[in-house]
Amino acid sequence: MRQFLDFEKPIAELEGKIEELRRTTDAGGIDVAEEVSKLRDKAHKLLLATYAKLTPWQKAQIARHSERPHASDYIKGLIEDFLPLAGDRAFADDLAVTGGMGRFRGRAVMVIGTERGHDTESRVKHNFGMARPEGYRKARRLMELAGRFGLPILSFVDTAGAFPGIEAEARGQAEAIARSIEAGLDAPVPFIATIIGEGGSGGAIALAAADRILMLEHSIYSVISPEGCASILWRDAAQAATAAEALRLTAEDLRKLALVDAVVAEPLGGAHRDPAAMLAAVSRQIWDSLEPLLALDGATLRARRREKFLDMGRAGVV
Repeated sequence: MRQFLDFEKPIAELEGKIEELRRTTDAGGIDVAEEVSKLRDKAHKLLLATYAKLTPWQKAQIARHSERPHASDYIKGLIEDFLPLAGDRAFADDLAVTGGMGRFRGRAVMVIGTERGHDTESRVKHNFGMARPEGYRKARRLMELAGRFGLPILSFVDTAGAFPGIEAEARGQAEAIARSIEAGLDAPVPFIATIIGEGGSGGAIALAAADRILMLEHSIYSVISPEGCASILWRDAAQAATAAEALRLTAEDLRKLALVDAVVAEPLGGAHRDPAAMLAAVSRQIWDSLEPLLALDGATLRARRREKFLDMGRAGVV
């Protein structure tokens, strides 16, 4: 059964009726094809109307949808001959960060992603996509390895942020994030980052200090979560919808502010409704972004990347 969000309840009711009628037909009942067709048309129009006027808070809910394709899905769907690489060579292997070498459209690449998990067991295993210092040190190691062997870097970001536990702080969380950002900025190879769900705080930037930053239409990217912002400003997490409006965290807002380079359109109803179409769209956009960068040398890439990030805040519409 598909999971529906709160604002999708009218759509859920219509699709529920369609499913009931289909079961009636399958059980040998009367032919209800005409009625099903009418309801499908009505549900499609309602879906169009609903998704044409989404609020930032509703987009945040879609970005966190449990059925949305995760980093592991993009790696499985887009990367051939994937060879996972584990560990930070210092402490442990953090499963919130996945990565390794493979081929994207025939070209050898290094892939890094934050993985949330798909069910309770896998979410616990991957710590809900919230990396500890060893996760960011693994990302740094893979970026440096990519530079050494001339492999373009592709990252897939989907995290609420870095893990905020005491043990993470004790092992140098802030330093690990900073070093990962430094490695991204210093990489002498093309680097394409894609925000596929939630891009939260420094934990997201650690894997997104890239030449080109792509963002899915219903993903979010922000210095803090709406709930965290609301708790700080109003001491009330229930004000999350208000905070989401103020944070300007949607793909549309961030493209206007020149903080991301391109927005990848999602299938109607979100990426989870048609994962295959979403993967195909992301593949095309990554290749279109990567291809022009392949002709540039390492020094040019580093210089342009540095200027790109220094220019943030100077350009765009405020």
